[in-house]
Amino acid sequence: MDRALALPHGSALDAALSASLVFDVAHLFAGALVLISFLMLYQDRLYALLKVFALQAVVLALSVGWQALAQDAPHLYVTAAIALVFKAVVIPLALARMVKRLGIHRQVETVVSIGPTMLAGIALVALSLVVMLKATADVGGAADALAREDLAFALSVVLLGLLMMVTRRNAVSQVIGFMSLENGLILAATGAKGMPLVVEISVAFSVLIALIVIGIFLFRIRERFDTVDVDALDRFRGGRA
Repeated sequence: MDRALALPHGSALDAALSASLVFDVAHLFAGALVLISFLMLYQDRLYALLKVFALQAVVLALSVGWQALAQDAPHLYVTAAIALVFKAVVIPLALARMVKRLGIHRQVETVVSIGPTMLAGIALVALSLVVMLKATADVGGAADALAREDLAFALSVVLLGLLMMVTRRNAVSQVIGFMSLENGLILAATGAKGMPLVVEISVAFSVLIALIVIGIFLFRIRERFDTVDVDALDRFRGGRA
């Protein structure tokens, strides 16, 4: 009798430990993405920024792969593979080649200094956690709780990507901020039970097409104005007006 009662108790304990492991690893990857977003904000060299972005893509692939395992959703492995191949390898290499051909090896131009930017990033992360956790406070269940906390981290990554786009004058660094923002959207979508496979593939190809178009415009801007500094382009536009 005692053994019969002990079995369900042991099974419940194993299930609780398994759920705790799922939570801890998922939060580890999501928190790492937020931390890497701060590292991207801290970088003042384009090549270093590209390396940190590639690292963020690798962590994103690991996070999506873990969600595929936790949710028993094999199609998310495709998303993880897309993130690993394209965002961690293809896009950083393509942007590095653009930087080399454009000859912009200098320091990344910023609108404000690194210190205030980091403080603004901390404020945005706090805002994301407060808003998202409060907005989803009525969500119940372990899986839903995991999704809502991942959404809070994902919103942080999105806002930090927007902050990079706003505080950087160099067009290439703004492109990296846009890609980082899209990484946050992928984290949100996979944490909330994932996306349909066709949507994931279409998003990946849309990003690649956007990268090609952005590359063409960067080369055209460089040839026409001899700079990719957005502030300089604004001054030129004002002078022509």
